[in-house]
Amino acid sequence: MADPPAPGQIVVLNGAPRSGKSSIAAAIQETFDGPWMNLGVDAHMSSVMPRRYAPGIGLRPGGERPDLEPLVVQFYAALYESIAAHSRLGLNVVADFGHHDSFSVPRGILPDGARRLSGLPALLVGVRCPIEVVLERCRATGWGESRSDGFSESGAERWQREVHQPGIYDLEVDTSVMSPKECAQAIRQRLDTGPPPTAMERLAAMASGPP
Repeated sequence: MADPPAPGQIVVLNGAPRSGKSSIAAAIQETFDGPWMNLGVDAHMSSVMPRRYAPGIGLRPGGERPDLEPLVVQFYAALYESIAAHSRLGLNVVADFGHHDSFSVPRGILPDGARRLSGLPALLVGVRCPIEVVLERCRATGWGESRSDGFSESGAERWQREVHQPGIYDLEVDTSVMSPKECAQAIRQRLDTGPPPTAMERLAAMASGPP
């Protein structure tokens, strides 16, 4: 019987919409050795999640849809279990999310996801970008106009405030001064030469409840 493969590397990108997460994920897939599976928010919302439950894991900060929140918890739990399963089969995973805990009640989604990755090599990267740049990107790309509630600067500002709480990361990048490929290179260097990542372990310690 063949020995089980070494776990695949996991890179979780966390940041506000239009901060550049998807472009970094694409750069990782294009430039890193071996297959890197993208299990992030875009793929989930565009082809996995039933449309009637939109925005699902893209639910904005502010507690506007408490009826959807229990499902969002389940969606994220399933996603993180899938990430873990891919890694255990030896596949590398990049996943871009906009984690926050500004729901009608705290949901602890990121700590729970971190707990589900326990024992696996997972690097948590904070993708930062100044609000002025984010707003300009939103206007330039028309982001939010397809949503029924539309785009608003106040909504973007809420994301900016909430998405980096509690701010525990192994690495942070700023896409206003770094290109997607430069961010990917920084992540590659951190994986190759940095100390073992600890952010997910620290977040998992904050989780509670059954697996």
